[in-house]
Amino acid sequence: MKRNVVAVLAVGAAFAVGGAAWFFTQGDAEPTTEVTAPPIEAAETTGAPDTSETAPETTVVADDDPAVGTSFELTDASTATFRIDEELRGSPTTVIGTSGIVLGRIEIDPDDLSNSQIGEILINARDFETDSGLRNRAIRGPILDTDVFEFISFVPSAIDGLEGSASVGDELVFTVSGELTIRDITQRVVFDVTAVLTSGTTIEGTATTVVERGPFELVIPSVPSVANVAEEVPLSLDFVAESA
Repeated sequence: MKRNVVAVLAVGAAFAVGGAAWFFTQGDAEPTTEVTAPPIEAAETTGAPDTSETAPETTVVADDDPAVGTSFELTDASTATFRIDEELRGSPTTVIGTSGIVLGRIEIDPDDLSNSQIGEILINARDFETDSGLRNRAIRGPILDTDVFEFISFVPSAIDGLEGSASVGDELVFTVSGELTIRDITQRVVFDVTAVLTSGTTIEGTATTVVERGPFELVIPSVPSVANVAEEVPLSLDFVAESA
């Protein structure tokens, strides 16, 4: 009888170890290269990103102030970050994950800001990094399934509070509402945005929002050392955009 119990426990342990190994070895696909931001006219759709080698040409007039209808594209200096609170081995911990691959376009009309537009924003989920390799694998694997769903997408539907005119150095504060898609689940969110026209060819700023894990079905792996994972997840986009 004792031998049978030991055998059952051994088999169970083997399955557990094997399951854990499978669980943390998903999400190994590398980020796609040479992907460009979707054109602004495609902002109302959630189709696949433009994978052509070069973005469409845009005529830009360089001046001390932005030209009417100037198109800006997010640069490599842009980052997307999530933060989530948990207890790690009994101690309160804030997990921070950052992706440095963020794609998007902005069109600014400084004479009438209400005419400005924001295109679809793409965040490469395969690029998310935290302070732990095991956590990175869990995020890219079972949590976000980045082998299948490489990009997190935000499609703006309305800009509120952006009106009047603007010159270089002016701070712009407004909100952008739209559809955020994580994996294959889409929810409406609103970003609070603060941006500055730092020059006639550059815009810098931050967009923030808070999402809940439940509606997006973001299930955290059950690990003995992790407990009390927060339901709310703050998201932020620190962006630098240059005239395209």
